[in-house]
Amino acid sequence: MKRTVIGGILMLGGLLMVCAIIIAGAIYSTQMTAWSGKSKLWFAIFGREQYGNETVQSMFLGFPFIVGIVFVFVGLIILGQELYKIHQMKQD
Repeated sequence: MKRTVIGGILMLGGLLMVCAIIIAGAIYSTQMTAWSGKSKLWFAIFGREQYGNETVQSMFLGFPFIVGIVFVFVGLIILGQELYKIHQMKQD
């Protein structure tokens, strides 16, 4: 039960972090005037290095975004293991 709660908190915390960053990036990308790459959203989140005297219009939230994705997957793995253990106990 304790591991299930830990897995659920990790998954939901990571999901909240990822969704908040995507929403913030979507709101911020509408005000950007210059970007490089295919997508304004991913540029707003991850950013790139500065070229010359251009101002960088990015939030540089790539690291927290990746950490949030890792939290989601770790939480899902923990929940999957606990579900597998419960399933194995019912079959025995």
